[in-house]
Parts: sequence; structure tokens; C-alpha cells
Amino acid sequence: MPFQNPSLLIGVSARIYYPAGPVLDLGGVWTKTLHYLEQSVGHWLIGGGALPVMIPAVDAQSVVKREELHLGHYAAALDALVLQGGNDVAPQTYGQTPLDPAWAGDAVRDAYEMALIRAFVQAGKPVFGICRGLQMLNVAFGGTLWQDIKTQQPQALEHVKANLYEHNIHPMEILPNTHLASLYPALRHAHINSIHHQGIRELAPGFVVEARCPEDGIIEAIRKEGPGFVAGVQWHPEFRQNNHAVTFDDTPMLRDFLAFARAQKLTQATPQNGDSHAVS
Repeated sequence: MPFQNPSLLIGVSARIYYPAGPVLDLGGVWTKTLHYLEQSVGHWLIGGGALPVMIPAVDAQSVVKREELHLGHYAAALDALVLQGGNDVAPQTYGQTPLDPAWAGDAVRDAYEMALIRAFVQAGKPVFGICRGLQMLNVAFGGTLWQDIKTQQPQALEHVKANLYEHNIHPMEILPNTHLASLYPALRHAHINSIHHQGIRELAPGFVVEARCPEDGIIEAIRKEGPGFVAGVQWHPEFRQNNHAVTFDDTPMLRDFLAFARAQKLTQATPQNGDSHAVS
């Protein structure tokens, strides 16, 4: 899809790679910590006619300090926010302790993304979460997670298979009378990819479930009630091109998200010299 007018700049939360070994301390600013945007997420947004912009994070070792990174400036300058997948949400972020050291998660990224969510919601900009992003939205608004579905819900399907990755698929049911159902009026059952070992346990207040796995009840899509746009899916729509013959078409969902962002941009535009579409 070609870029549309007005063009959209979509902020994307950074995935964070931490060096496995110690960083040589030469008294300078060199670091092996990487903040990155997955190519598939970038291509997914570009395919919808938008321009992705990665938003950097900071931690205690950063040259820039937290008080110097004003996420509100990003929320003001960008048109929407996408939360990428990635590392586990740290159990401490939702008031628990890790049941296994392997599930300790990324508390630095949690704090950064929670601040991003607040900034974009306060600015009236839409927010969409993918996989971890859905989990982060749930936690940010007061919900909790299963730290490990296989351990805590042993009757559930295998929602992650390392040897299959995005080719691990399972059924999904879109719940009636939801916004997601309105985007797919002729569709109630489909198949989605599944690459997660954590999932929503207690749904955040003010959210509704829009899709579940019908075989075990695991929540697959959520949306915040009321005005605005805060929603997320547990699967990876950006991976669909690799198994498009099996999984359902996410295009209406992407277009809906970007259409809301474009409408908000036009609404918040300041007329100049009689031009109702001029942006301040």
C-alpha cells in the first residue's frame, strides 16, 4: 500500500538486547546493549502505508538519563504507538516474584513501556500491542499474567514450540459483539500463529476480551473500553506472510488501527490560513 496523506509516523517500542558477557570498561561510553526494531514489524507498518519510528529506552547505564528522555515529546510528535514482542514481562511488574529464574523478564523495558503507554494514552494517540505488547498493556492497566502457561495451566495447548516458531498455529475464536468482530463480520473462527509461553491471567479492569483460544480459553485479543484506541493481540500479525495460506488475514485490523491514528491526526491538526488540514 502506498503512503497516504497525511503521512503517519508510528512509534515502535524498542526491543532490548543485553550483552551476554561483561563489557570491557575503558572509562568511555561504549556499550554492547542494543535497542532494535524487528524488520518484520517495520515492514508490517510500511505495508499499511505508515512510517515506523523506533523510540529508544534508557537504563541506569545509559549516557542519557531517564529524566532527560521526555517520552511526552515522542507522543506529541508521533501518531500512534506499537509495542513489539520480545522478552518476558517481569513478574515484579505485576506484583509477583519469578517462579523460575528463567522467567525473570525485563523490568527495564517494562518501566520504559509503561511510561510510553501513559504518554501516548494521555496524548489521545492509539496504542497497539503485539504478543508481549498485549501482556504489557494488560499489566500496565492493572492485570496479571501466567508466568508460564505450560507449568501453571498444564491442560492448555502448547502456545510455543521452539522448533516451529511462527509456524506453530492453533484455532482462535473472535467473540461476538466486539470491535474485532465488527472488522470480520463473516468470520468467527480462524487460525493464528502462537509464539508465547506467558499469557493473561487476570484481565485488567476496563478491558474486554475480543478473542480466545477455544480449546483452552487462553486470551488472544483485548481492547480497552471507552473512547480512544488501546488494543492488543497475542499472536504476531507481522509474521503472517510466512504462513498466509493457513492463518487469517490481519489486514483489516492494521487498517483500522492506522485509520484511527489518521483520524486523530486530522482532529488534532490546527488550521492555518484557512487550511483545515494544516498541522501545527
